[in-house]
Amino acid sequence: MAFKYLTRILEELGCISIYNSPLDTKLLCIQRFVRLFAYGGSTLILVSYLSALGIPKSQIGLFMTLTLVGDVFISLLLTLFADALGRKAVLALGALLMTASGIVFALSGNYWVLLTAAIFGVISPGGNEVGPFRAIEESVVAHLTPAENRSDVYAWYSLVGTAGTAFGIMTCGWVVSSLQSTKGMDNVDAYRMAYFAYAALGLVKFILACGLSERVEADKLPAKDDPATRPLLESENGPEVAKKPKKSMLPFISKTSRVIVVNLCILFALDAFASGLAPLSWVTYFFREKFDLHEGRLGSLFFTTSIISAASMLVASSISKRIGNVKTMVFTHLPSAIALALIPIPSSVTGAIVFLVLRSCTQSMDVAPRSAFLADIILPNERTAVMGAINVVKTCSQSIGPSITGVLADHGLFWVAFVMAGSLKATYDLGMLAVFLGHEKREEEEAQAEVSTERAQNGEAAA
Repeated sequence: MAFKYLTRILEELGCISIYNSPLDTKLLCIQRFVRLFAYGGSTLILVSYLSALGIPKSQIGLFMTLTLVGDVFISLLLTLFADALGRKAVLALGALLMTASGIVFALSGNYWVLLTAAIFGVISPGGNEVGPFRAIEESVVAHLTPAENRSDVYAWYSLVGTAGTAFGIMTCGWVVSSLQSTKGMDNVDAYRMAYFAYAALGLVKFILACGLSERVEADKLPAKDDPATRPLLESENGPEVAKKPKKSMLPFISKTSRVIVVNLCILFALDAFASGLAPLSWVTYFFREKFDLHEGRLGSLFFTTSIISAASMLVASSISKRIGNVKTMVFTHLPSAIALALIPIPSSVTGAIVFLVLRSCTQSMDVAPRSAFLADIILPNERTAVMGAINVVKTCSQSIGPSITGVLADHGLFWVAFVMAGSLKATYDLGMLAVFLGHEKREEEEAQAEVSTERAQNGEAAA
């Protein structure tokens, strides 16, 4: 009996699905952990490193903005040709770019050289995913995983990444602090050692990418001269090829969907812009500057908040089943927005940490309901185009924020960025509730009507 309950718990947690997944899927999860581990460490020290080099905060903000803009174009270029060049090859190339960026950051102190390495290489200014990795990896996971197990595998894929960021932040913080206290290194030298480690992790990721099998590649289309693809009937003069109308390169989006897409883009752009005002790298720098926390304590602090944030994601699905996706998104995200705006208000580090922890408790609870909501509200044949458009809008909007925060920090108005970010996120939440709550209710009523109709038809048939 105990074994039966244990098995059921493991199934609910998705442990059995990930255990039974192919080796390639496990390698992708390990790659994601290694990559986010490196991103987390880099994010903790990025602003401090650039500041220690004597770069003004306004230029640091511009640095982060241009890095995000460059990431949009580099990622788009690589993902467009990933299937043609080979997914394995593109993942390996991305790992080498990551290594190259780490080496340049460890050896150079020139602003423009570092900016070039960040734009054309792989450096995360906010601890989030950058580069072409996630889009390709999620495509491979879908390719290798049965439909009924995908949600479990994707959940573990996401949690592994969050854990990687958390452990990367903590490890980097205490290693840098140890180098400063025991080896007598100054800040710049200690930070450069961290970027050498970043480059080494890029090589580890390269080795893992090379270990993937050919199963990760996209299915090849049949060759044009393949006999299996020829028409059954051919004329004496040769095959008759039916003329097909030319298809537009632009995807078709219905009029109803266009209204929804415009509303989604406006609201998500507002939320992304707010996130850009207070990315993790600026938040860690704020705590370092205002409260004089060394990297070790910063690492432990943001390790704790990251773990809390990851654990909260497991609760969101249960809540959304009871109150719906839109209400879950709003009622969990709104408290975190308020807490974000209040972080700079306390004069003591304890008060600021309280609001930081409160924010992390519900900060990520809207992620899974948002994905489910988008899957429901967007037509299946339009999802790829719409999701691509939304991601571009979000990244472009987010890229504006760090520059504004840099200017505010230079003028002693760092706290304004937090208040603005929290206020804008709260506006986004209320906007989602006002615009899309009716859509969800309508869908629920239609679903209930369909169920009632089926039951009535079944009853008539039985009679």
